[in-house]
Amino acid sequence: MRGAGLIAVATLVAGCSQSVGGQAASSSPSTPRPEATTSTAAAPSSAPAAAAPGAGASVDDVIRFIEDGAPADAGGFHVAFRDGVTTRLGDDIAFTAPSGAPLGTTQCLTVAGGLTCLLDLTAPPPRPSDAEGVWKAGWIDFPGTEVRIGALRGDPGPFVNGSGPELPAGQSLSFGDDRCRSDDSGLYCVNYAHRAAVRISADGVVPFGCLQPAQPPAGVGAAFRC
Repeated sequence: MRGAGLIAVATLVAGCSQSVGGQAASSSPSTPRPEATTSTAAAPSSAPAAAAPGAGASVDDVIRFIEDGAPADAGGFHVAFRDGVTTRLGDDIAFTAPSGAPLGTTQCLTVAGGLTCLLDLTAPPPRPSDAEGVWKAGWIDFPGTEVRIGALRGDPGPFVNGSGPELPAGQSLSFGDDRCRSDDSGLYCVNYAHRAAVRISADGVVPFGCLQPAQPPAGVGAAFRC
């Protein structure tokens, strides 16, 4: 009986020398390892696009918005298209841009250093009472120091060669002292020489900078002038 008891004790001691899970027990207490953690790096978020400036915005805000547009290569805008015919414009620029209205576009081209655009306005200025001839309410001239809206045009004038390539929303185009940015809400243009800017869209023309309401000349529906 004594021999059997010694065998049992020896077996118990041997069993206690094994660790749970089959790992060898350490003779000294071990420092518990910290649990493994998985760190997930947050994906870099791009800054939200700046909102298009509204009426009353400073000309600096408008310039900043225009310059934030991705630059387009002006070399691709020296042409106009009409009825399958491509016309080279030399140093002049022609382009089309969103007008802010469904399916509407703004046609623009440079004329004598200024910008002339044509589009359909949802609330155009009234036709002058003394104006006779074909009235184009959405004819807009922006030579830099003023903006004229509406004109008596019995012919296509500079648009005789058609319209230019599309300037996609989010892109900007530089020419002379001017730079324009196409946006889904309309077309933003600035004349750096006079720090004058406009937004041209189907719902009208919004002036910025030095441009203030002015008496329109004969044959013009509305005007802003520095």
